[in-house]
Amino acid sequence: MQYRNDRYGRPISLLGYGCMRFSKKGNSIDIDKAEREVMAAVRGGVNYLDTAYIYPGSEAAVGEILKRNQCRKQVYIATKLPQYYIKSRGAVDRYFNEQLKRLHTDYIDYYLMHMLTDVTAWNKLKELGIEEWITEKKREGSIRNLGFSFHGNTEMFLQILDAYDWDFCQIQYNYMDEHTQAGRKGLQAAAARGIPVIIMEPLRGGKLVDLLPETAKKQIVGYGKKRTPAEWAFRWLWEQPEVTCVLSGMNSLDMVEENMRIADQVQEGEFTEEDLALIERIKQEIQNTLRVGCTGCGYCMPCPKGIDIPAAFRCYNHMYTEGKGSGRHEYYQTVCLQKDFADAGSCIQCGRCEQHCPQHLEIREKLKEADRKLLPFYYKIGIKLIKKLGFLG
Repeated sequence: MQYRNDRYGRPISLLGYGCMRFSKKGNSIDIDKAEREVMAAVRGGVNYLDTAYIYPGSEAAVGEILKRNQCRKQVYIATKLPQYYIKSRGAVDRYFNEQLKRLHTDYIDYYLMHMLTDVTAWNKLKELGIEEWITEKKREGSIRNLGFSFHGNTEMFLQILDAYDWDFCQIQYNYMDEHTQAGRKGLQAAAARGIPVIIMEPLRGGKLVDLLPETAKKQIVGYGKKRTPAEWAFRWLWEQPEVTCVLSGMNSLDMVEENMRIADQVQEGEFTEEDLALIERIKQEIQNTLRVGCTGCGYCMPCPKGIDIPAAFRCYNHMYTEGKGSGRHEYYQTVCLQKDFADAGSCIQCGRCEQHCPQHLEIREKLKEADRKLLPFYYKIGIKLIKKLGFLG
C-alpha cells in the first residue's frame, strides 16, 4: 500500500474504505462479511475508514469490527455530522456523543460537516457556535481534524474552502465529474491551500464499471494495456498528486484485493497521451447513452411513497447501456416483485428528494420519464395480475 500525507504529515493510504455500501443480510448489515472485508483491507495497509451518521448501521458496524479486532489505533475513522439536522448547539453534542458511542471510541480522527452544498449552511452553523464547539473538541482531543464533504458547484466550493481553516475536505470526483461539482479546479485550489482532498464516488456509484456502454467496454478491451474499467478510473485519479485518498465502497474480498493491488502498483505521472485519449473516448461513449446522472448515493431516500429512486434511475440508465429489455427485466426483478413495491409513477411531486440530491437532479421529472420507459402498460398489467393472485405475499 502506498500513502500520501495529510496536512500534518500523517500518512493516509491511497485507498480508503467507504463504509456506506456494506452488504446486507435481510434489513441489516452482514457484520461478519463486512468484518472479513474490512480486516482484509486493514491488514493490507488501508488505514482510512469513512462512514457517516446517516448511513444505516454503518457507524455501529465499523465500531463493532474495530472492537472485535482490537485495532482502533491502526486506523483513522472519518465520520460526518449531519449538519442539515442541526437546529441548536445542544443538538451538535447529542449527535457527536451518539457517534462516539456507536463507534466504540472517544475520538474521531477526521470529522466532517456532511454535505455542505453552499456557504449559507456553514454560516448557519457558525451562528449556533460551531466554531467554538470545534475549538473545544480539538482542545480536548475528541476531534483530531475538521473538514467538510461537498456536493455543489465549483464556485460555491471555493467559497466554503475560504470560510474556515479546514484540515481536509471530501469531494465527488472522477473522470466524468472532472469539470462538474468541485471539479479539477476545486481539487487544485484545495491542494494549493495545503488542504488534503479525499475522493468519493470514484466510480460514480459503480456506473463507470457496471453501466459502461458496450461501445466504451470495447474501447477498453481493444486498448493495448489490459486494465479493468475500475482500474482505469482509479489510476486516472491517483495520477493526480492533489488527490490524497480515494474511497471505495468495497463489498467483496475480490474487490478489496483488486483495489489494493492497484493502489500498490500505481505511479504518479504514468499516464501517456494515448491513455488520456482513451479516457476521453470512454467519456464520450458514456455521455451518448446516459439518461440520468444519478450516482446511487441514496441521499434522496427514503421516499414518503416508498419509491426506490436510485433503483429506478439505475435500471433506466441500464436500458440505454445494456438494452431496453435488460433494464426492464432488472427493474422487474429487483423492484417490482417486492411486496411493498411502489413504481416511479407513484411520485406525489413533494420534492423532498430534490432538496437532498447532491447532483441537483430534477428527480420528479426524471421519475416520470423512467416510469414511462421502464413500465410500459403491459408490464403494469402483469404486475397487477401478480399482486391480485397473491404471488407477492
